Amino acid sequence: MSDHPFRDKAAIAGIGITDLSKNSGVSTLTLALRAIMAAIEDAGLRREDIDGVACHQVQDSITASIVAQCLGVDDLSWYCDQFGGGSTSHSVVGHAASAAALGHARHIVVWRSINARSEHRMGGTGRPPPAIVETQYQHPIGWVTPPQWYAMFARSHMSRWGTTSEDLGRIAVQQRANGAHNERAMMRSPMTMDDYLASRWIVEPFRLFDCCLETDAAAAVVITTAERARDLRRRPALISAMTWGGGHMMHSNRVQADWTTSIAAKMARRLYDMAGVGPDDIQYASLYDAFTHLVLVQVEDYGFASKGEAAAFIAEGGTAPGGRVPVNTHGGFLSEGYVHGLNNLHEAVRQVRGTAGRFQVPDAEVALSTGQPGYVAGNSSAIILRRDS
Repeated sequence: MSDHPFRDKAAIAGIGITDLSKNSGVSTLTLALRAIMAAIEDAGLRREDIDGVACHQVQDSITASIVAQCLGVDDLSWYCDQFGGGSTSHSVVGHAASAAALGHARHIVVWRSINARSEHRMGGTGRPPPAIVETQYQHPIGWVTPPQWYAMFARSHMSRWGTTSEDLGRIAVQQRANGAHNERAMMRSPMTMDDYLASRWIVEPFRLFDCCLETDAAAAVVITTAERARDLRRRPALISAMTWGGGHMMHSNRVQADWTTSIAAKMARRLYDMAGVGPDDIQYASLYDAFTHLVLVQVEDYGFASKGEAAAFIAEGGTAPGGRVPVNTHGGFLSEGYVHGLNNLHEAVRQVRGTAGRFQVPDAEVALSTGQPGYVAGNSSAIILRRDS
């Protein structure tokens, strides 16, 4: 694989996260500032060092320009205020990494701030629908919530590859076991397969524990060049690759013959090529887990198992601590909480730093972190991190 010009040129130098709760009691602006200041402190920087800001949102959070004002940035060099949900969570980090590597800004904070439980619940009816074209086709038939959308793709995988409820349940049970040892996790009580199967239906084939936690929280990262990061407080997490792209979506008029494969399968090729690695080189993966089915699909689409074989790979312990590629060792969105992408990226940073605690993957030098694999929005994003030598 050829040497990519952006490989390892930028790094994550600091991470910050607020408490995760059902009711933060504060605004998304306050949450954002708390996470950002924690990330700045983690990096060993000062507020005055920040000259770039970036976030993503779906009409449910504070804008980048307001946050910059509140931080006191009097000469903003670069900003990005990206519309989009979990599928854009890693592309906004990638944009910031590109900006840092090209010299548009020295130190950039990227965050997601969301009161997704106490205020704007995903797909909730207490606010106008997002200003996107596909809602005109969804709302007249009452097809408005994420569990409804993703259930169709999960059912497709079950129909084609024989995936069972127990296959989905193993993912939920494993991530709860991981989250049980995470002090930040919202769900830490042990869960058995019987507990999972006894939980109520949300939208078949999804039960309660197939669905991520609606959460009030914010998470932030500080992006700078690899060279600058080496002079800061923490070991840098080098950004070896960042890709984002699009393809078919559930409202597309283009023919999509197989909904058991996401557009991440195509994007993964560019991601691995940019990083100069392959699936066998990934030692830890934060896989976007808004629903259990998405973990299953991404295990296949990022090349850890062949299509239709992820369920067996997971059942054999392939994604558990000590397995071939441990996944979501912090509990993920299913047990830690849902910060729309960035809290999973945090765990990837901790793994390559070597500070992941009980579930530290030994010698985890290369980690994958992904956004929503593209089913709903028609686009996806992902990042590969590398430990700095």
